[in-house]
Amino acid sequence: MPTSNASAAWEGKLKDGKGTFKAESGAFSGPFSFGTRFGGSKGTNPEELIAAAHAACFSMALSASLEKAGTPVTRVETRASCTLEMVDGAPRITRIELSTRGKVPGIDQAAFEKAAESAKQNCPVSKALQGNVDLKLEAKLV
Repeated sequence: MPTSNASAAWEGKLKDGKGTFKAESGAFSGPFSFGTRFGGSKGTNPEELIAAAHAACFSMALSASLEKAGTPVTRVETRASCTLEMVDGAPRITRIELSTRGKVPGIDQAAFEKAAESAKQNCPVSKALQGNVDLKLEAKLV
């Protein structure tokens, strides 16, 4: 299995400084700042990157699980919301909510929810977060 790499740099003081990140592959890069992370300013932040990674990982895991069960997906779309809150005076990622929609011929809502719960427990990003972050899931067959 490959090792994935990314880098980030920060210049200046915390509140008025600026940062940049980039994937070694060149697939994505961008700026971030105190304002984009804590102040609601337009732009990205580490939590958005975690949410994107979790949504992608979960969608792949759900697709793989359903395919293995003989019911391959037509489409799975997942939104992940990563919540950063102050806990004991320090910022902490406290919750990630996954909301997934799937078009999967040949299964019912209960089977889709069961597969989605399994993907939530077993995708590599979920496993990295388990025990540290409250993971919520809402799954709907469309």
